[in-house]
Amino acid sequence: MLQRLPKQVDNSLPSLNLAAKYKLTDSGYAIVFLGPTLMLLVAFVFYPMLKTLYMSFFLTNDFGKTTAFVGLSNYVSLITSSSYLSSLGATLVFVLAVSILTVVLGVALAVTANQELKGIRLFRTLFSATMGVSVSVAAIFWLFAFNPSVGVFAQLSQALHLPVVNWLTDPKSAMVAIIISTVWMNLGFTFLIIFGALQSVPKSLYEAADIVGISKLTQLFKVTIPMISGTLFFVMIVTLIEAFKSFGLIDMMTEGGPDNATNLLVYRIYQDAFINGNFAQGSTESILLTIIIAIFTLIQFKFLGKRVHY
Repeated sequence: MLQRLPKQVDNSLPSLNLAAKYKLTDSGYAIVFLGPTLMLLVAFVFYPMLKTLYMSFFLTNDFGKTTAFVGLSNYVSLITSSSYLSSLGATLVFVLAVSILTVVLGVALAVTANQELKGIRLFRTLFSATMGVSVSVAAIFWLFAFNPSVGVFAQLSQALHLPVVNWLTDPKSAMVAIIISTVWMNLGFTFLIIFGALQSVPKSLYEAADIVGISKLTQLFKVTIPMISGTLFFVMIVTLIEAFKSFGLIDMMTEGGPDNATNLLVYRIYQDAFINGNFAQGSTESILLTIIIAIFTLIQFKFLGKRVHY
């Protein structure tokens, strides 16, 4: 890694410091520049992952210390638990709904914002504004919007003479409320990425399609989507993973309720490990969640990756 300079140079310049007396090779430069980042990754990513995997094969006490080796018993008890399977089902519904709605609405807004319309610059700013909103602020906003007494939806229902929905206290509507708020939070990033991709599509393609007489809807599916398919594939992957990792809005708005209707896998991990003190079960759930995310990501690469045009 360090290579000594020729002896005659060392003798002619005896006052050279260590940096001047030694010449770094390529591997030396790599270690110098990547070393701090690698140390952080080892300390805060790789070690916690291995520690979590290790703890999933043991029983633990309230302080997270392993007490007895149980092998795969933690995994077997989880996948046969009705409460865990219920959380898994709720998570899959949530992830699919959030992923599909976020991508579809992101494409619709990006295509709209890409038109040369009067005042469209203002709408472009509004569409991407959610990127600057923190989770806590978004939770407060939606808690007020879903309030059954003074919320926007309650006022709208009363104005239309419709029954007022208790969004966050009814198990049937709580999941819908969380999906709406999560899509709203993720939409700004999705819109901005897709809108940037649309800017790179050649205008000549649309001009040729207009000359031939192809409708705007056909242009969307035959020209626009194929040209931005790489970006759409990236957005789908990121949106899916972020949906699986959703936590903040659930913690602040429903706390997994009512009746565990919104007790998704990440919030369940938090409850089991840090509230109930069952670190072994929380570790097992974390490993299973990692496997589930990996499976869904591989499925996307398998079936959607072939349809991407670069």
